[in-house]
Order: sequence, then structure tokens, then C-alpha cells
Amino acid sequence: MIVKSGRLPGIAAIILAGLIMSAPAARAQQAERMTGLALSGDEPIQIESDLLKIDESSSKATFTGNVKVVQGETALQAGEMIVYYNKSESGGSVASGSADIREIELFKKVLIQSGTQTATADAGTFNMADEVLVLTGDKVVLTDADNVFIGCKLTVQMKTGQAALDSCGGRVMIQLDPKSRPKK
Repeated sequence: MIVKSGRLPGIAAIILAGLIMSAPAARAQQAERMTGLALSGDEPIQIESDLLKIDESSSKATFTGNVKVVQGETALQAGEMIVYYNKSESGGSVASGSADIREIELFKKVLIQSGTQTATADAGTFNMADEVLVLTGDKVVLTDADNVFIGCKLTVQMKTGQAALDSCGGRVMIQLDPKSRPKK
């Protein structure tokens, strides 16, 4: 199945909800707890792209060209998004919105925005079973208001909200704005 310039509203399992980085203390390799990254199936999701190819035989849906995913206040953009899914016993598919998504791959400049938080990377993966998001690139940048975190690999354990930012041979860079700390 090929859909050009279309929307596929039924993939409710694809949620990359907001990046919330609190920044009370800088750690060389460990980012602070990211409580805003969570799975949610209770809000509608809208996906747009220039082209959608669904290959039911290989259980894969490929969105290419100016991919935009929006749910609530969270938005994701990428040049390409590949969704791998398991066929359900009830015959569910991506086209019907009832597929069991197992992994999402993002390519060609990834941008995730939620409120004041933004993450950019060259590529990313989201393992639905393990609930692990990984963003990679020459420069992975996380911002929350005036706080900036830079590395080359961000790994978020969504079940716990724990995140690690790797330097990949260089150094992790963090710029913290003291005014961004919560008032006591």
C-alpha cells in the first residue's frame, strides 16, 4: 500500500512524548531524570509525510519526506520514519491502526519538541517492548529553556525516566542557567 502526502491517524502506539530535562546538577555521563518522556495512548496522534509505503508481508511501514508526528503538545519531525510491527492474531495491521508496534527508526535529521524542551539528532530508534529511546548523531542536542546538553548519543529508559548522554570519544557539554531551577 502506498499513500502519498497522507495521514495515518491509527498508529496510536507511536508516542515520543515530550523531552523534559530538569537540570539541578551536571553529571559527566548521566543526564537527569526525564519524567516527561512517556507512552500515552489516550490522545489522538497525527502523522504526515510525503510518501507512505506499507509492506504487510514484511510488517513494515515507511514514511518518507517531511515526516511530522503530533500528539498533544509533542511534535516529532524527521526525513524518514520506519515502523516495524508484529502481525496480530486478529489480523491487525498498520493500515487499520491495530498493529502491535515493536520498533521505530528515525532518520535524516530528527527533531522532538514538547513545551520548552527540544532534542535534535541525526537518527533515532525507539524499542517499544523495552521502552528505550536512543538518539544518535555527530551532535545530539537537548535544550530545556536556557539549559543545553550536547553529546552524540542519548539513551532514555522510558520505564524509569533515566537518561544517559554519551560523549562518544569527546566530551559531554552542558550549559546550565541557574535561573531555570525551580524556586523553593
